[in-house]
Amino acid sequence: MSTLPPRPLAAPHRAAPASGGAAPADAGWLGGLRRGAAQAAPPAALLAALVLLWEWGVRALDVPFYILPAPSRIAGLLVSDQATLLAQAAVTLEEVLLGFAIAFVVGIVLALLIFSSRTVERAIYPLVIASQTIPVFAIAPLLVVWFGYGLLSKIAMAALIVFFPIVVNTVDGLRAADPDAVNLLRILGATPLQILLKIRVPAALPFVFSGTRIAVATSVIGAVIGEWVGATRGLGFLMIHANAQLHIDLVFAAIVYLSAMALVLFGAVSAIEWLALPWRRAGDR
Repeated sequence: MSTLPPRPLAAPHRAAPASGGAAPADAGWLGGLRRGAAQAAPPAALLAALVLLWEWGVRALDVPFYILPAPSRIAGLLVSDQATLLAQAAVTLEEVLLGFAIAFVVGIVLALLIFSSRTVERAIYPLVIASQTIPVFAIAPLLVVWFGYGLLSKIAMAALIVFFPIVVNTVDGLRAADPDAVNLLRILGATPLQILLKIRVPAALPFVFSGTRIAVATSVIGAVIGEWVGATRGLGFLMIHANAQLHIDLVFAAIVYLSAMALVLFGAVSAIEWLALPWRRAGDR
């Protein structure tokens, strides 16, 4: 008696792909915007609640404006004195960008030297770390004496503040490269420069951007400290004179500009990182 061949097993049912080949809703820049909005919503709601509480408290307790102005008064000043604030903010932003650029270039070069040479590391790295124990307010008057009341002393102050996180994070990133990948390239006969460019630099980039985000935000602090000690222009100069005249609402308006400046610079570095490191972008999806 002949036997029939066994019937093949049915393939498991698979859902048909979406028509039109549409990408997932959370893919690409649109998904990034949605995730960013979701992350920004809780702090924005908390900030709005604090501002409303501040407004209510000032009005309920009848606090004089020269002690604590209401947010509505500060908002009105942001509109009425917009030209003055923008002009002074442009000076401070120039100091911040120039100081940050100098510190970034010098910091990256110094980090490469520290990583490449044990002698340089032993001689310079402890001094770089020890430099952070010096109070910045103790350095600012010296910079004014050395470089004058102009732009140069503020640039130097901003550069000194942001120098440390760039150097330390870059050195840590260069050391974080996969040792197996480094050894493989050595076996294949790669030169130290090829290993640096192909393995160590890509591994260090996330660390560099992390330090850069911190540095670019704190560079605003360095520029303002320099303006507090001695300046003729800038938001720090404006704050000192407004405070002496009990124009506290103008002080708060300058603080708003400084905070917005730091946030925009932080966001710009984050956007550059998002574009420059596609592998990090793919891992966040």
